[in-house]
Amino acid sequence: MKYKKTDILIIGLGLAGITAAITAAEKGKKVTILTKSNSLSSGSTPWAQGGIVYKGFNDSVEKLKKDIQRAGSGHTWDAAVDHLCKNGPRLVEDFLINKLQVPFDKSKDKMKRVSEGAHSDARVIYHADKTGESIHSSSLVYLESLQGVEVINNHIAIDLLTFSHHSTVSTDIYKKPACFGAMVLDKDNKEVIAFLASKTILATGGLGQLFLHSTNPKGATGDGVAMAWRAGARCFNLHYVQFHPTALYHPSGRFLISEAVRGEGGRLVNLKGEQFMNNYHKQGDLAPRDVVSRSIHQEMLKEGSDCMFLDITNKKKEWLQHRFPTIFNYCFRKGIDISKDPIPVVPAAHYSCGGIGVNLFGRTSLKRLYAIGEVSCTGVHGANRLASTSLLECLVWGFYAGSDAVRDKDDDNYFPPVHKWMHGKNPIDSGQIAQEWLTIKNTMWNLGGLIRSQSKLHAAMNILRNLQSDVEKTYQESKLDDKILSLRNGAQTALAIIASSIEARESKGTHYIES
Repeated sequence: MKYKKTDILIIGLGLAGITAAITAAEKGKKVTILTKSNSLSSGSTPWAQGGIVYKGFNDSVEKLKKDIQRAGSGHTWDAAVDHLCKNGPRLVEDFLINKLQVPFDKSKDKMKRVSEGAHSDARVIYHADKTGESIHSSSLVYLESLQGVEVINNHIAIDLLTFSHHSTVSTDIYKKPACFGAMVLDKDNKEVIAFLASKTILATGGLGQLFLHSTNPKGATGDGVAMAWRAGARCFNLHYVQFHPTALYHPSGRFLISEAVRGEGGRLVNLKGEQFMNNYHKQGDLAPRDVVSRSIHQEMLKEGSDCMFLDITNKKKEWLQHRFPTIFNYCFRKGIDISKDPIPVVPAAHYSCGGIGVNLFGRTSLKRLYAIGEVSCTGVHGANRLASTSLLECLVWGFYAGSDAVRDKDDDNYFPPVHKWMHGKNPIDSGQIAQEWLTIKNTMWNLGGLIRSQSKLHAAMNILRNLQSDVEKTYQESKLDDKILSLRNGAQTALAIIASSIEARESKGTHYIES
C-alpha cells in the first residue's frame, strides 16, 4: 500500500481549509490539502452570495452577540459567540482585506455595508452578489504563492485513520483515541493511499444534498460528519438544519436568491402581490431564516400554491444588474426579468448548524483531529444561523485551528503501521446508487425537513436504517469509487440527523415539531 506523509492534512478547499493552510504554512509547516473535486473552485465558499459580517458604523461587539444569540433561539455557546464577535472583525480586516486583498464593494474608500435578516445594524460587507467567489479566488491566489503547500485534486477521503481501527499494533487500542491521517482514494487511478499526518483538519463542508431541495453544491453529502462519526468523534446539534427561505422555484432546479435581496428592499408577496411577513414576525421580511421559511411554507399551504414570490421590482434594472449580477443574469436566462417580475421562491436546505463538536481552536474529541467550517459545530449558531456569519466562522476557526495545529505537540509523531485496505470486487450499479440517493433525499425532505413530527421522524428512522444497512453491504462488496463513498457517507449522516432529531427534547429554531 502506498503511503504519503505530511505535517498537516486538510480535507476540503473552502475558506476554512484555506485559512488554516495559509496560517500553518506561514509558520513553516508542510501542508497537504485534498479535494474530491477536479477543480480548485470547489466547496460551498464560491457559492456564497450575500456577504460576510464585519462591523457597522454604529456597531459593537455586544450588539452583534445579541443578534447571534437571538437568531440562535437562545441555544448558542456564549464562549464561542464571544470568540467570533471579538476576533472576527479584526481577522476580516487583517486577513481578508489587507493580506488577501479581497475586492469588497466600496463607496468613497469605505466598505459598503448592508443589513440582512435579524441584524440590528448594517454590518455585512460584500462584492456584488458573488462575495464567496471573490474571497475564494483571492485566497487561492495567495495560497499558490506560498511554499510548503500541496493541493491535490480528485482525491476523496474514505475514512480517518485512528489507533483503534487501523493500527496493526494491537495494544494501540488502549491509547487515548486519536487520528493520524486518512485513508484516501485517488479517483483517477482507483489507488488507495494512506495519508499520514501529525494533525488532520476536516473542512469538508455541509450536508444539504441529503435533501430533495438544496442550495448546496453537489459535493455537500455530509462526508466529514460521517467519517468523524465512524471514528468516534463527538457530533451534536445535527437536527438543526437551516432552510434558506428563498431559493428560485424553477423546473431546472433550485438556485439561491441571497438574503441581501431582502436586505436591499425586496419584499415577500403572495399570488395576489400582498406582503405577508408582518403577520408572522415583527421584523417582517428580515426575520430570522427559520421563521421566514416556515412562514412561506404556511402561506403556500394556505393558498395551495407551489411557491411564494420575492419582489424587488422597486429597483431600477441598471441598479439590479450592478448589485446582483449573478442573480439577475441567472434569472434572466430562466425567463425572469427581476426588474419587472417577482421571483418565484421556495425554502431549500441550506446550512447545517450542527456537526462535529469542537472547542475554540477547532479541536474535536479525538486527539490530533480538528474540524472547521460547516462540518463543525462551534456552538456559534445554536438552533439557527444568523445571516452572513458562516464565512466569518470559517475565517475565525480556520485561523485558530491552523495556529493551534502548529503549536500542539501532543503525541503528534506517532505513526503506527496500518492494516492493508480491503475492498470488494463487484462493479458499481449506477442505477442502484441513483435510486438509493432518491430514497435519502425524499425521506429527509418529506419526513425530516422543514416541519417535523415524532411519527414522521420514526418513519424516517425505519427507512434509513434499512437503507444504511444495504448501502454498507454494497460498499463492502463493491469496487471503490467516489459514487459509493459519497452514498455511504450520505446514508450515515442522514441517519445521524434523524437520530438527533428524535432525541431532541424541544422544538427550537430550525428543529420545528408540529403540534
